[in-house]
Amino acid sequence: MNTLRTVILLSVLTLGLVFVGGMIGGQQGALFALVMAGIMNMGTYWFSDKIVIKMYRGSQVTNGPLFDVVAELCQANQLPMPKVYTLPQATPNAFATGRNPEHAVVAATEGILQILSHDELKGVMAHEMSHVMHRDILIGSIAATIAGAIAYLGHMAQWAAIFGGFGRDDEDSNPLALIVLAIIAPLAAMLVQMAISRSREFEADRGGAKLCGNPLSLANALRKLENANQARPMPRVNEATAHMFIVSPLRGGGIAALFTTHPPMAERIRRLEAMAAGRS
Repeated sequence: MNTLRTVILLSVLTLGLVFVGGMIGGQQGALFALVMAGIMNMGTYWFSDKIVIKMYRGSQVTNGPLFDVVAELCQANQLPMPKVYTLPQATPNAFATGRNPEHAVVAATEGILQILSHDELKGVMAHEMSHVMHRDILIGSIAATIAGAIAYLGHMAQWAAIFGGFGRDDEDSNPLALIVLAIIAPLAAMLVQMAISRSREFEADRGGAKLCGNPLSLANALRKLENANQARPMPRVNEATAHMFIVSPLRGGGIAALFTTHPPMAERIRRLEAMAAGRS
């Protein structure tokens, strides 16, 4: 269901791009916006491992508890061994990046090693390896590209409203409609992009539970990580990378919850507990 939902949401984004592009600049406008957004986001996708690891001052490890857990998972499930990094942050968290399973990186903060048991750490890293297996970095990059193109078209709509339209006949141009479109289209695209991210988190939880063999190990780890991040949020988090972490390193509630890249923690834990009980 999560995979189907992702396909549907990506289709909605694509249709939104075609519609907005047609409203503002026709097919050429939509294509130009898509190419521009694609260049920016694919560059990030290709070099995401180096960029993010450097941003959080990660250090590669080739032994120790974190490396051993990842190696154990890869050997048991016949997966390519990713590069393993530790981050100096005390707040417990973890993420995966890299353009494909053969060029993957998994990373965890030093804080996570202080509060999780071996089985819980195994559950967390299994979640990250599931992201790698399902190529979620690629899916996220595609969603970001289309959403970015729609946002770019929204900026074009602002200028079109000011100067009376372009790419279309002046008599067909409606400044008020263009202004509304400039506001609503990027917002709607962002909401769909966030929904895709939340769907992939559910899928990574499910896949991770299967890789580690115990859904409750991941459920218990998520509960600990959520409590720790609420009590002591990670300092100096780049919002553009927040979606990569297993639990959100950002604070937010109310309306801000609509724009979160992570599903409600209670629902994630409920689903994992249902898996353990054989109800999913």
